[in-house]
Order: sequence, then C-alpha cells, then structure tokens
Amino acid sequence: MRMIRTGFKPVTLLWLLLVMACCQSQYNEKQKKESELPEPNNIRHYISGVAEDISDGFKADYKDLSNWEQIRDKRYAEFTEMMGISLEENRTPPKVTYTGTLQEEGYQIKKFYFESMPGLYVPANLYIPDGIKEPRPAIIYVCGHSRGQKTNYQAHPRKLAQLGFVTLIFETIQFGEVLGHHWGPYSKGWFHWYSRGYNPAAVELWNGIRGLDYLATLPEVDMNNIGVTGISGGGSQSWYLAAADPRIKASAPVCGANLLSSQIEQRVLDGHCDCMMPNNGYQVDFKNIGALIAPRPLLIAQSDRDELNSITAVREIHQQLKDFYGLHGAEEKIDLVVTPGGHSYHPTSRKAIFSFFMKHLMDKDVPPNEIGDIETDPSKLLSADTLRVYKDGPPSDDKTSNIQNEFILLQTPPEIETEEALMAFQDTVRTYLKTRTFGAFPETPVDFKGKLEYQTADLAKFGRSTYSYITEKGWRIKLELYYRRDPENKEPLVVILRSPGEERWGSESFANRIARGQNVAYVEVRGVGEFGWAPELNWHVRRATAWTGRTIASMQVYDALRSLEFVRTLPGVDPQKVRLAAREEMGVVALYSAFLDEQCEQVILQNPPGSHDRESPVNGRDFPLELLNVLRITDLYQLPALVSPTRTVFEGDIPEAYTWSDEVLKKSGRVALSKHL
Repeated sequence: MRMIRTGFKPVTLLWLLLVMACCQSQYNEKQKKESELPEPNNIRHYISGVAEDISDGFKADYKDLSNWEQIRDKRYAEFTEMMGISLEENRTPPKVTYTGTLQEEGYQIKKFYFESMPGLYVPANLYIPDGIKEPRPAIIYVCGHSRGQKTNYQAHPRKLAQLGFVTLIFETIQFGEVLGHHWGPYSKGWFHWYSRGYNPAAVELWNGIRGLDYLATLPEVDMNNIGVTGISGGGSQSWYLAAADPRIKASAPVCGANLLSSQIEQRVLDGHCDCMMPNNGYQVDFKNIGALIAPRPLLIAQSDRDELNSITAVREIHQQLKDFYGLHGAEEKIDLVVTPGGHSYHPTSRKAIFSFFMKHLMDKDVPPNEIGDIETDPSKLLSADTLRVYKDGPPSDDKTSNIQNEFILLQTPPEIETEEALMAFQDTVRTYLKTRTFGAFPETPVDFKGKLEYQTADLAKFGRSTYSYITEKGWRIKLELYYRRDPENKEPLVVILRSPGEERWGSESFANRIARGQNVAYVEVRGVGEFGWAPELNWHVRRATAWTGRTIASMQVYDALRSLEFVRTLPGVDPQKVRLAAREEMGVVALYSAFLDEQCEQVILQNPPGSHDRESPVNGRDFPLELLNVLRITDLYQLPALVSPTRTVFEGDIPEAYTWSDEVLKKSGRVALSKHL
C-alpha cells in the first residue's frame, strides 16, 4: 500500500489527533452544559428574541415571488385589519367646507376642512399651481409630530407646487388646530387602546385615504400619478398609506421606519409615539409593509444618527426590500438616501425626494443638485393665522379630541336565549381570539423538560413537591404542589395562580377558604414573584410586548395553559378534576386560560375586574389587563358564560358586571354563577 506523505512524524500526528479529539470532547461537553442551562427568564431577553424572529422572518416568507402572489391578498387584509380600517367599495367623496383662498406667487392655497367620517373634521390646505390646463400629478404631504402642522411644514407643499404638483397637506389629530390624542399608552396610561384594537395611526391612515377620495374629485388632479411623503410620524404614514391604497404610485418616507428588533433591543420604542407601529396582532415589521408597496417606486430617506431609527436597521430594511423588488424586476424603483445628523430633514434628502417625484410622477429627469431646496427663511413663510382653516373654531360636533373612543367598533353584548346560540358564540369568540389576540402563541409547544426540584414531607399531610418546567422558549417556571391526599390515588387538584405583589401567605389564605383538605398547586406565571421584573420596567414591557403581537396578560395566559397541561401529568392528579383559581386581576388570566383549555372542572374567582376597558396610571405600574383586540369580540364579564360548561364560582360577592353571564347561563340551561360555600 502506498503511503501518503503528510510531513508529520507518526508521533507528532498521533499527538495532533489526540489534541483534536480532546478539543472536540471539550466542545461537546460545553454544548451539553449550555443546553442544560436554565432558561434566561429575563423579559428583555425574551422580547428582544421574539422581535428578532419577527424581523428575520421576512427573509423566509418573501423570497419566492410565486408564493408571495398567493399570499399577498391575505397579508393585505391582515395589514388593513391591524390598522383598524375597512376599505369598502363605492365610498362617497368626503364633505368639504372651504374657508378661504390665498394667492401666492405662482400658486394659490385653498383653506378647507373635510369630513373623513361623520363628525371627524380634518383641517387642510391645498396648494394648486397657477395656469393648470390639464390634470397634474399630486402629492399628499403627511405631517409629523410637530406643533403647528400645516404651518410648520408649509415649505414642502410650497416647493412641490412650484415644481408643478398639486399638493394636499392636512393636520394630524394630535397637533393641529384641534388637539386630539396620539400618546395613549405612551403618556396617558391608556393601555386599554390595545384591548380596543385602537391605534392613532389608523385615524391618520383613514384621513389620508379620505384625502385621496377628495383629490379624486378635483379636475386639476391626475389620479394616475399620486405620491406621498412626510417625516417622522409622517414618514411612517407614508409607508402605511402607500401599502393600504394602491392609488399611491410613489412614496418617499423620511425617518419613519425601523426594524422591530432594533426598536426592542435598543429600546428606541421608548421614545416613539404609539402610531409608529401598527396594532401588531399579525406580528409584522416594516419590511412586510414595504412588500405591500412593491413594486411601486419607494425612496427611503434616513439620517445616520437618528435617535429613533437605527441607520443599520434601515439599511437592512432597504436591502431586503431591494432584493424583493428584484423578484419583480424592479430593483431600480427602490432607493435609500442617507444624510448626516439626527432625526431631521437635510437638503440632500429633500432634493432627492423632489427629484424622485419628478421622475416617477412627471417622467422628468431633474438631478437633485439642479432642483433646488425649500424656503428656509421664516420671514418668507406664512403665519399660522394666515393658514388657519377654522375662523371661529371647529364645527360643534367635531370628534377630534375623543375619536379614540369611537373609531373602532367594539362588540356589543349579543342576545343569547338558547344553548345552541351560546355554543355558536363560544366558537366564534374562540376562533377570533386564537388568531387576533393569542396569535403569538407558539405554533409548536416546546418540551416541558419537567424537573422535580425539591421535596419535603412537611407542610402538608403527604408532603410538598416543587416542579419546574419550560412553558415557552426563554421561560422555565415552577409550581409547588401540596399533597393533602395520598398521591398514590388520582385526586382533584386546585391550581392557584399567584398574584403579582401579593402579601406573604396571601394565596395560601385564599386556598384555605376555597380548597381546605384538597391538593393544591401554586403557580407563578411570567410577571409574578421570582418570574417578575422591576415595576419601573412595566411601562416599557407593556408597550414592547404589544409591538410584538403580545401583551403581558397573553403571555401569562400561555403560561397558565401550559401549567394546566403539565399538572395533569403529575402523580396523584386526576386530569378530569383540575380547578383553576385566582384573585383580583389575576382572574383575567384564569378565565381566558379556562376558556382556551376547555378541560377545567371549575374556575374559582375572588373579586375579578369586569372589563378590559380600563385606564391605567401613566407609569403603567398597575396590573396589565390588556389583550390585543379582545374588545372587538368580547369582554371580561362575558367569560363565565363562554367558559361554560366549566363552572364559575366566586369566593365572596359576585361582581355586578357579571350579571350578563349569569342571565345567559340561566337562559341556555347551563349552571348559573354561584358563590363558594
């Protein structure tokens, strides 16, 4: 046999092989130890991970054009649903009231307001170039989070009009002539917006759509060539409006998008308005929104040291969307212009946008360095009083300041007279919740990897066993099972969900009243006890989880569901006789867990809240009741009827809010609500 020369002596080669084997062994041991490490149980680590999964998911879902063509309509429907709008056919043009006209050099400004929906009036200015003889391309300029709105941003529609575009600029509900609200969860404690499925971005998007409906009535406007642009909140709206309405033919958002992973990991969402992300039940990123714009022209403008949008993240959005545009054969229709500085315009970005619209809406190639910039001298711009629309205030029925309470149609209690009607309602609600409220539940549950952590013969007649188990990647929680009956037999079990911030022995005292002599398991879900986090982090966590399609309460429901599944595998537990109990707000988690579980024998509650529609303190440090979109289909007071035939029992008085459930149960022939004796 012929020997291959290696250049090594046999002893040297043997030594190298031994070293390599040793290194491989050490590596394998290290991998084994890492796989045995406890779950991080860190809420920031967890949210960052799911945000990264959402951002990374674009690469897998949008790499094939034929697949995209099959799912595009579905993704579009999901987007508009998250935005809280319905683009019904045959909309009539909005009612318009003109309040004045200004003649400037080369263009005129019409002052008016339009009624985007009954009682919601939108102050606007329309810039019309002089001498129009045939329909012209038009631009919608959407305002950002700046006081003064159409006054502060007037230099942009002015320049666009000078370039020949009819330009509509209208005010947001937050900082216009009438002050409404964008900052619900952000600064007012209105976390119940998440339960309502409300996002102020929805109102602004709808106003933009109705603005397009208005432009369609004007003989001066060529509806085949419409563009949209704006900065910050106007930047995000430039993404939304182009994605939602195909009448937008070119979009130029400025400093208006970021990767979800960057929002969470770098905590820049803490500085963002609530409108800067959709009500994200379907867990999308701006790349997904951009896909709905493709292959129409898209120019992304971004500054390189923006406090709110990472330039690295925006580059990734651009590159992956460019690849996606490439599938359409339209790589040349998407571009990124990067400018120096913070969250602001720059002459370079403004000129690039003007040139972009000239090319794609007027079919004219005018280089940015030849197109000119906006007027920056304040003395040459118009005053707020000059541009004011309302001379004597808005119409008396204007809803701008409280539109958040009316924009989303909430579910009203259905009339249920029979068991069949109740069962149909249960199926409807369960189907809705699984996709719109609990859609972020893992598709495939992880292995419990259950461990018996500790045992003692004390504290209960047959001792106590402490188990830990994984509910979801990133979370290993535990329960303490007190055996008051012989574990050799299958016995009923009461599972008690501990409450956040409860006093020592609080749950034990509750157990003594509702489960004396029975086996009891105490569970701490995420956000409770040793699986909680500092209260000052709660405001961030509530917003961050909502941006990833979750809420604290929905994660707790998932932990409780997995806990019910786990306890049914334990010694001495009769899986058909598991009861779930909770106090105060933790009753929310118990009710939804029992509803989705469908196997609990009984739910025992003490003084639960009756509705999700409740405000919080501005610091967000109360119990987080919110569940995404839930108020579009049901509310807490309906849950005892929905969990039936699982019985709902109250320790103490039955809250008046639950009268509806009690009456429905009686009419349908089910067991009515009762007090624990």
